[in-house]
Amino acid sequence: MLDDRDRTVSSARFDAIGIRDSGSNVMGWTARLGERYGTEDVSCYAAPARVTELTGLPPAFVECGRPRSSGDEDIAYARACSPELHIWPAGFHGFDLIAPHTGIARAVIATGNEWIARSLDAAHGHKG
Repeated sequence: MLDDRDRTVSSARFDAIGIRDSGSNVMGWTARLGERYGTEDVSCYAAPARVTELTGLPPAFVECGRPRSSGDEDIAYARACSPELHIWPAGFHGFDLIAPHTGIARAVIATGNEWIARSLDAAHGHKG
């Protein structure tokens, strides 16, 4: 959850569909922000999509399943700050935890682990 304003196509598209739908977003943001949910009185520390300047952020690894109610937010963030982005078709929310034995879940875990290893190597001056 990156944007409490729920302005993306995916935030409206997945109403009552899947494990984590649009209603889950509303419930989560309301629990987090209370009456401030969706207003201009929300800090970027509470809703990261409200950050207007992303220069200088460290590298990030962003992944999301598709379809997903917050998928557009994830992709917009990745495009704004140029981290590594992985989209897993047919990967519903939490699929890697719910079904870790599946091929797609194993691929998610391996890809994340590889990114961490590359990042650590780069931080220590090693060439991969």
